[in-house]
Amino acid sequence: MRDLVFVAYLLALLFLAFKRPFIFTLIYAYIDIVAPQRLSYFLLNSIPLSLIVFGMAFLGFMISDDKKDSRFSVRQGAMILLLLYCGYTTFQGALPEDAMEKWDWVWKALVFAIFLPLTLRTKLRIESLTLFMVLCAGTLIITGGIKTLGSGGGYGALVLLIDDNAGLYEGSIISMVAIAIIPLMLWLSKHGTIFPPDWRVKYFTMALIFAALLIPIGTQARTGLVCIAVLAVLQLRFVKYRFLYAGLAVTLGLMAIPFLPQSFSERMGTIQNYQADESASTRIAVWEWTIEYANANPMGGGFNVYRLNKLRYELAPDKKEDEPEIEYELEDDGPIEVIDEARAFHSSYFEMLGEQGYPGLALWLFIHVGGIWRMEILRRRYRNTQKKSETWVAPLATALANAHIIYMVGSLFVGVAFQPFVYMLVALQIGLDTYMTRRAQEAKWSPIAGRLPAGKWSGATS
Repeated sequence: MRDLVFVAYLLALLFLAFKRPFIFTLIYAYIDIVAPQRLSYFLLNSIPLSLIVFGMAFLGFMISDDKKDSRFSVRQGAMILLLLYCGYTTFQGALPEDAMEKWDWVWKALVFAIFLPLTLRTKLRIESLTLFMVLCAGTLIITGGIKTLGSGGGYGALVLLIDDNAGLYEGSIISMVAIAIIPLMLWLSKHGTIFPPDWRVKYFTMALIFAALLIPIGTQARTGLVCIAVLAVLQLRFVKYRFLYAGLAVTLGLMAIPFLPQSFSERMGTIQNYQADESASTRIAVWEWTIEYANANPMGGGFNVYRLNKLRYELAPDKKEDEPEIEYELEDDGPIEVIDEARAFHSSYFEMLGEQGYPGLALWLFIHVGGIWRMEILRRRYRNTQKKSETWVAPLATALANAHIIYMVGSLFVGVAFQPFVYMLVALQIGLDTYMTRRAQEAKWSPIAGRLPAGKWSGATS
């Protein structure tokens, strides 16, 4: 019965898309984020759903879209270089067969991110993608929020739509994404036109934000707590009464502590005592190994090269005996020596450094830091605009920059360097940037200068 519901929903969307081909692009975003083929028992998981829909989206763009309104950006060029470089390290790396496992989905995420900005040539399309991204992630966030209220969640115990640990269904990743898109939720509630901002939209947004804040509690992901702190600091920049805002934030945080599950408080406490926490100690050991490996192999070792690592590190004496089964050596009451191997990077920065070397890390930083920089330029350019048709630009640029900053901080502790959702966020930034650049260029063609007939002037900037 659930399969029939998914099929009926997708058929309804596809029916709409044949009339408005851009909707194929939105359907692909839905499939990539929610992954209905993984939720299906039989019907959807037996066909290459994402490939079929991407093919339709590309054909729709080639046949029906006006290409003269599309622009190609420097960051799209950087993503092409990164795609080619990743392909090279995949086939020339230390573990080519293991690398193919990750390459199989990474190239799809990069190709879609390169293609997506070409389709975002109107304000409505930019808003539509923003809305789809928020609502698709909201499918998981609402589910997780309800289950957290009902059970309190637990580390590795909060099951969203399915018991899966890949993509946004992984606890740390959904915690980071849930907090990162809160600025986009707020923008849609104030400047959205598909669902005009009325009392229903505002109350739904408040409930969705509350659910997003519950996700780090339900998953007990320390990354989520860090992201909440980053979001709170970013909001200080735009509030009028900063000290009042900071005081209220601290007060609400302290008031919430008694209502938090004890297991959540205990796990967050390991942030202070990382030397006694196996997860934190492992990460530090892996990062040290990655630096040594990159110094010996500056071009990187290809995807999944972490499977080569062999680690030896020490834990503080208060290490719990019931933690995962790993070989320990203990001869006295001193530190516990742990021997481990094939441990993941647990950081996007070290993931890029180990797998793609210094050139790959430089390209990756250029793509992401460049996006934050370009959004800041747009924010400053349009923050004092007097045109009603442009009042939405600066707030969206701010929301996208804040979401990206939260990702950049959260990715310090999670290996999400090629997370498809994040590359959709990058594509959305590029789409907004190229769209506003085109509008600014069109505005320079003044009818007074005789470069355009007066009758075409109003249409050029509409």
